[in-house]
This record gives sequence, C-alpha cells and structure tokens, in this order.
Amino acid sequence: MQHGVKVINFDTPLTVIEAIEPDGDLVSLFDVEQALTRILQRWVDQTEVVPLGDKWKGGKLILKPGRTDLAQKEIPIDTFFHKIVMVRDRLRVLEQRVNASNLDDEEKVNIQQYITKIYGSLTSFNLLFKNQHQQFSGEKTLADA
Repeated sequence: MQHGVKVINFDTPLTVIEAIEPDGDLVSLFDVEQALTRILQRWVDQTEVVPLGDKWKGGKLILKPGRTDLAQKEIPIDTFFHKIVMVRDRLRVLEQRVNASNLDDEEKVNIQQYITKIYGSLTSFNLLFKNQHQQFSGEKTLADA
C-alpha cells in the first residue's frame, strides 16, 4: 500500500467497512471548561465604547510645569480620556477577579474597599464623560451595580 493523499470528489460514493457508534460523551466537561476559559480570557479585557463629552472633542490637555525653564506638554484629550477609560475597565476586571477568587470573605471585603477608594479618587475625571452612567463612583462598585 502506498502512502499519500488522494483527492476525491464530494459526491464520490463511499463504502462503509465498519460502523462504530461514537461514545455518548464526545467532549468532556474539562474540555468545555478549558474552551470557555480561553474564550473569556480573550474577551474579558475588551472595552465598551465610552464617548468623550462633546465639549472636549478635539481638545488638548496642557501640562505646564511650574519651572519656566521647562517646556509644557500637550496631549490630545481623547488620548488621555482613552487611558482613563482603560484604567476604569481594568479596575472592573480586577474587581471581578477578586470576587471570583478563592480568597475568604474578609480578604475580599478588604480588597473591595481599596477598589472603592480608587474609584472615588478617579471621580475628578467624571467631567470628561459624556454619559453619567459610565462615570466613576466611589460610593458603589461593580459588585453593587
């Protein structure tokens, strides 16, 4: 017998030599969990579209040093806003991972308090957001929403 590849037409009649019934469980639960985990890890960091407030579109963030011998730095405000939104989204992912972790409840609460304080510190940037429901809130976290 020679080894190789033989191309056959799609409608070529085939003869069944031996029919074998497949096992009832073709895919194990472990395989399904692994596939789902890979999908979630791939997409969990995807960010929603968060619009910048209309009055800021096309604007610049100007950082002017206190010393006159140093140059100021200009950053497009939408670039800065995008970074703020990434911080917010990564905080949400961190919060979800803490809640899903094997930490005991007291440890989760302690970490959750720090996350809430971080959200509160970032409320200064809320004036950049077009939609109020996408803003930072130090009073509640994603777990409370």
